[in-house]
Amino acid sequence: MPSSWSAPQAPPPGSSATFAVWASAWLAGSAAPDDVLDALAPWADAHDVIAADDDTAGLTDLPGPGRPGTSLTFLLAALRRAPRGAGRLVLPVPGDIRGLPGPGPFTSAAIAAAEGVLFAEAGLGIVPSPVADGVLRWTVLPVPAPVPPAEYVPLSEAERDLRGQVRESTSILTDLGVARHRPGVREEIAAALRRRPASHWPAGMPAPALRVLQQADEVEAILAAASVDEPGGALSASAATARREALRPLETAVRIARRAAVAEAVRTYAPTP
Repeated sequence: MPSSWSAPQAPPPGSSATFAVWASAWLAGSAAPDDVLDALAPWADAHDVIAADDDTAGLTDLPGPGRPGTSLTFLLAALRRAPRGAGRLVLPVPGDIRGLPGPGPFTSAAIAAAEGVLFAEAGLGIVPSPVADGVLRWTVLPVPAPVPPAEYVPLSEAERDLRGQVRESTSILTDLGVARHRPGVREEIAAALRRRPASHWPAGMPAPALRVLQQADEVEAILAAASVDEPGGALSASAATARREALRPLETAVRIARRAAVAEAVRTYAPTP
């Protein structure tokens, strides 16, 4: 049945990671519904939930297209009624769609949003998108079976690769002459981290996962600063292309590290089928 759902705007980075961990903890009985709502509160002033199409609305008892959205509490209840299984964080971009199922509404939506949460056992995918100032909408989409297993990346390997890519990218940018010192850049990075919504995690969250998530946030802020031209100057087209190519492996390493950290946390709270 055709869906009336349209591609979302870019969601706040990290809302899907927060939902994947907390929803999995709640499904396992390690968190209360209010804990999940409190953890998601920093990502938006208000949250609402809709199903992408009428069939999914009927299966989940969530409002379908054209109806007012409902609350996250009803989304949690829908997940509780569905076949039990942990959430999988997906962070796809064109050219790197690891973790996604085959073609379908959720895959298209997650690529457009660059993030989402997949509940493979439930046959559902959830994608966040800002729909108004301060309002984050969570759209529930169908995910047909079978769903390929998630790629497993050991957390220690992801952390080691992230650190290695930071060193390599810095060296390449310096060699290319596009990593010039910019007065105040450290303050820019610190300000970007302060603007990021505060992340709150369930009790028992693995310390290595917390460390890697923090490192990923810091590297993402550095990436944003490295992508800005020096005030009063402009890169040539070739230099801008070279900079972009130098940063691309680091962006990939950040996504892998986040997925690995969330997967490690989710395993800690894996709900019992």
